[in-house]
Amino acid sequence: MDYKYIIVEKKEHLTIVRLNRPEVRNAINPYVSLELEDVFHEFENDSNAWIAIVTGVGDKAFSAGFDLKWAATTSIEEQREVFSKLKYKAVTGGLTFNPNITKPVISAVNGFAFGGGFELALGGDIIIAAEHAIFSLPEPLVGRVPTEGGVHRLVRQIPYHLAMEILFTCRRITAQEGVDLGFVNKVVPLDQLMAEAEKIANVIMGGSPLAIRAIKQMVNDGLEMTLRNAFNTMFPLYDKFTKSHDFIEGPKAFSEKRKPVWKGE
Repeated sequence: MDYKYIIVEKKEHLTIVRLNRPEVRNAINPYVSLELEDVFHEFENDSNAWIAIVTGVGDKAFSAGFDLKWAATTSIEEQREVFSKLKYKAVTGGLTFNPNITKPVISAVNGFAFGGGFELALGGDIIIAAEHAIFSLPEPLVGRVPTEGGVHRLVRQIPYHLAMEILFTCRRITAQEGVDLGFVNKVVPLDQLMAEAEKIANVIMGGSPLAIRAIKQMVNDGLEMTLRNAFNTMFPLYDKFTKSHDFIEGPKAFSEKRKPVWKGE
C-alpha cells in the first residue's frame, strides 16, 4: 500500500511510523486511520519487525486529534463510505483499538497531543515526550467524547480522581506533569526525542522478541483477569515462546558467555 498521510521507515527490526499532515497539526481523519490500520497490521504480521515507534512530522504537534474541519466540509456520503472501510470503526483504530498488536510500541510525542492524538499516544506501551509536549482531552468543549480509548485507558493508567479531573475539565497537561502523573515515561529536548526513543527500542530488542511479546500479552490479558486466574493461565504467546529457538538460545548463550542470537521463532 502506498501511503499518502503517513511515512513508514524500517531499520532492521524497528518500524518508525510518522503522521505526515503537519499543515493540519497531524490531525487524523479516516483516510489516515486506514493507513494506520494497514501499517500496524503489516507490523504485527512481519516476523522481522520487533518493535515500532509512532510519532508526528514537525515540531508543533504529535497530533491534534480528529480532523474536525474534514468532518465539517466532507459530505455525509463520503464520510459513511470511508468509515465503513475501517476494520475497528475508530479514527485511531490502527493502534488504540487493535487487540492483536502483541509487539511493543513506543509513542514519541513531538508536540501537543490533543483528543485522538492523546489517545493514540496512550495506545503505545511507552511514552517519551518532548519538553514542550502538551496533552489534553478537550472533546467535551466541541461536543464530543474521548471514544478512541481515552476514557478507558487514562483511568486505568493514573489514579481515578486525577483522571476524572482531566476528562471533565479538559485541562492541558505538560510533559513533566505527565511524568508526575505516571503516563509519560521520560521527557527530553525535542532534538533528542527520536534518538531517545530509538535508544529504548534498541534496549528492548536486546531481549528475545518472543519473550517481549509474551510479556505484553500476559500483562494486557492478565489485567482483565483476577490475579489467581492470571497465575493459572497458559497464555498463547508464552506457550509459543517455551517451544521456540529463543527459549533454548537464551540460557545457551549465557552459559557460553556470548551475546544471544535471537530469531523470534
